[in-house]
Amino acid sequence: MENDPTKHKTQLDRDAWINGAIEILAEEGVAGLRVEVLAKRLKVTKGSFYWHFQDRHDLLMAVLQKWKEGRIRDIIKQTRVQPGHALEQIYHVIDIYSSNRSRRGMMIEIAVRDWARRDSDAAAIVAEVDETRLQCARGLFLACGLPLEEASSRCMLLYAYVFGVSLMIYDTFDADPARLKRDIADLIARSSSVAAKARGSQVGEELNAANSPTQ
Repeated sequence: MENDPTKHKTQLDRDAWINGAIEILAEEGVAGLRVEVLAKRLKVTKGSFYWHFQDRHDLLMAVLQKWKEGRIRDIIKQTRVQPGHALEQIYHVIDIYSSNRSRRGMMIEIAVRDWARRDSDAAAIVAEVDETRLQCARGLFLACGLPLEEASSRCMLLYAYVFGVSLMIYDTFDADPARLKRDIADLIARSSSVAAKARGSQVGEELNAANSPTQ
């Protein structure tokens, strides 16, 4: 019959299941990510799950893969830099990843990291993402002229701050939280060698501009 509601059920693709699973992961952790709960959230039958996944483990691996691909894509995007602007990009990375704009992403991050403490597959994925994070951030510091050892230390410090501040409630700690964050960003981003490199780049740009033929 034309009015039979079973003929009008929503058909979900594989990505819809994965996206729904990520939402539950952020809210309840991997322990709360069960097929029955996900199907109810998506308002579909549990049986339709098996059109797209062999079992719960298959879904979990798909969730990890999507998280990894999304994180690595964003890391590469945020750390891409034009020559001579590496220091600006370091400040951008600190700001974007310590901002409340990333709150949902941080909830997912925390859930995945908690998962990785108990599961070797999740741990391997997290290690791969972290390696990309550190390599890309270190590349920014190297582009500022820092030696390898200092660049490595500062990129570790950057991410220690980003993750640490996301776990803290510090609004009443200082009368000017914005100033506090600016000072911390300066401590992470700048050293004598960074400042010298930045000044050198600025002087070079000014000299080029001065020597350019006028129209």
